[in-house]
Amino acid sequence: MTARTLLVIGGTSDIGLAIAREYAAHGWDIVLTARNPDDAARNAADVQTRSGRAVRVLPFDVLSAASRDELLTNLEPLPDTVICVVGVLGDQARGESDPAHASEIIRANFEGPALILDALAARMITRGNGTLVGISSVAGVRGRGSNYLYGSAKAGFSAFLSGLRNRLAPKGVHVLTVLPGFVRTRMTEGLKLPPPITANPAEVGRAVFRAAEISRRNVIYVRAVWRLIMAIITAIPERIFKTLKL
Repeated sequence: MTARTLLVIGGTSDIGLAIAREYAAHGWDIVLTARNPDDAARNAADVQTRSGRAVRVLPFDVLSAASRDELLTNLEPLPDTVICVVGVLGDQARGESDPAHASEIIRANFEGPALILDALAARMITRGNGTLVGISSVAGVRGRGSNYLYGSAKAGFSAFLSGLRNRLAPKGVHVLTVLPGFVRTRMTEGLKLPPPITANPAEVGRAVFRAAEISRRNVIYVRAVWRLIMAIITAIPERIFKTLKL
């Protein structure tokens, strides 16, 4: 039997590496993307050495339409599962006065990921099967003053994934939304994260594989406690919520 193939969009990220390791450990071949393929070479070598599976790297800039077209042209065969882990936390304070930076945050977390997954969805519809996974964020469940640029983009991405799931369900293509909560990665380095609700990348990798390939879930929180936390946060009346420093 031909090995199944995973495409990780965002192959230089800590979470992307952990997901690639998990899938390769289960016998999958891996394709990683990166704006600069050399940046993903170390991750590719890591996964290949650990698993013995085939791993290759393709160039891809999520903010470039030309790069998107090039990736779609070179992506043969079409992967069985695609996981988009692209994201930029950005600097909220800078974004409030720098429209270019605000645009980068919004486009990198919503526009770019949505457009590439939509294009891949069209190809999976033609084939009649496939799985699309988007790594969104609990920050998108309710906007907060401390990161509303990032949070609003992730909210848009979550809504996109929900709509895509509704569209593709009758066509044999599964869509999974992942809400990791806090994860200790390079992107969150320097932030004070509470250990009881903070996952590590390997934990995310295991959760994604189980949800996408075994239980076929629709929406998951990597740590279940986040479902309760976000239920409490969303239940706070707006007149009170807007006075809180969050």
